[in-house]
Amino acid sequence: MSSNASTPPRSELPPGVAAEWWQPFADFLEHERRYSAYTLRNYRQAFVDFHAWLAGEAAGEKGLDALTGREVRDFVIEAQGRFGRRTLHNHVSGLRAFYQFWLRRGKVRRNPFLGVPLPKLERRLPKFLTEEQMVLLLDGPRKLLERGAIDAFTASRDRLVMELLYGGGLRVSELTGLNHGAIDLDSGVARVLGKGRKERLCPLGSVATALLKTFKAGFAETATHASSPVVTDRRHHRLPVRQVQLLLKRYLALAELPMDLTPHKLRHSYATHLLNAGADLRLVQELLGHAQLTSTQVYTHVSVARLKDIHARAHPRG
Repeated sequence: MSSNASTPPRSELPPGVAAEWWQPFADFLEHERRYSAYTLRNYRQAFVDFHAWLAGEAAGEKGLDALTGREVRDFVIEAQGRFGRRTLHNHVSGLRAFYQFWLRRGKVRRNPFLGVPLPKLERRLPKFLTEEQMVLLLDGPRKLLERGAIDAFTASRDRLVMELLYGGGLRVSELTGLNHGAIDLDSGVARVLGKGRKERLCPLGSVATALLKTFKAGFAETATHASSPVVTDRRHHRLPVRQVQLLLKRYLALAELPMDLTPHKLRHSYATHLLNAGADLRLVQELLGHAQLTSTQVYTHVSVARLKDIHARAHPRG
């Protein structure tokens, strides 16, 4: 890659480029596609990095509206030395969407990121807890309460948090954003606002529903109008995502389970246990709120891997 003293740092965009090229695309993602702030940040970083690379190359003289697949392939080859494969795939996905946006609006003649060859991704199976491990984890608040390490409110709230993540398969952001008005306690079903602000119905499970009724009656009955958060601190303030993450770490340590497990891994456990019990793949897709079936199919690999392990250990020809 050639150097250029006038190339801006990779964390910045020239104001003119930001106003002309980036901001209209960002507004579209935020207001029309309803993308999360996390996705917007990642897409912007992908564009910033690509623009900085382009400014240091001869191809930069063509401008963003005249690039071909050849220049894009050069960028991908160079970027492989700076990013992991998954990050590179995510960056190219954002840049492909960027060019598709401007192609539809006639500002570019082609989308140079269509069909660009990328290094093959290693399929990583999602980490999950076994059913026995989930029992140990969920029993943590009771143990700490009996030891006097936490009070009744904290024990009830923490157990509720983990049961909603596991029993309902919720994303942690969906959990912290959940309000009482979105839950029908009689049916045990919640209306959840997921990715892209898409709403879906989530059965929470009989255990989580019973815990929610108990928590509501014992600790939150004065703050349960429709817009009140379900998961709160003692002052009825909405619990932030970070506190849910830290809360889980406490109970992972108590159960002597891997500390790198996150709230999202409880969602993985939810999906895997459903499939292991014979649930239909498309039903699990709907429950998880996945737009594409391919996002859900990764859990079938976990189930097959488990079956093969059982076969190897139990069958005389295993």
